[in-house]
Amino acid sequence: MFGKRCKAENAADRLRPLEFFEGFSDSDLARVGELASDVEAETGTVIIDQGRVGQECYIIEAGYAGVYVADEHIVTLGPGSMVGEMALIDRRPRTATVVAESPIRLLEFDTRAFRTLLSEMPMAEERVLTLLADRLKANQRP
Repeated sequence: MFGKRCKAENAADRLRPLEFFEGFSDSDLARVGELASDVEAETGTVIIDQGRVGQECYIIEAGYAGVYVADEHIVTLGPGSMVGEMALIDRRPRTATVVAESPIRLLEFDTRAFRTLLSEMPMAEERVLTLLADRLKANQRP
């Protein structure tokens, strides 16, 4: 499915500029690097497939990904955006398809690493909860 996959190295330097990690200490960023794997994919790669069970989530480090629901383009996300976390939180099938719109580099967290991230880093948990709340508000009907 993806190109090379390896442990995230030099995490503090690479992740510090990403909005998701704003305010994290160098030791927190190093721990993120221990928990995550680096993944690279080419344009057109399906990163998340709507309807399938999710075992991982991602933070986009470089590149762009389109989010589709029932083949309708919803949004394009870039560096610092998290995708796939809903399936790890509610343990339900994926609610959208995410496709690389450019060559892309991602941080991948499997279920265990994601839960560890949230339990060890209150700032990460707060960011994920804010993200979920924003998505719920965006999907509310007037």
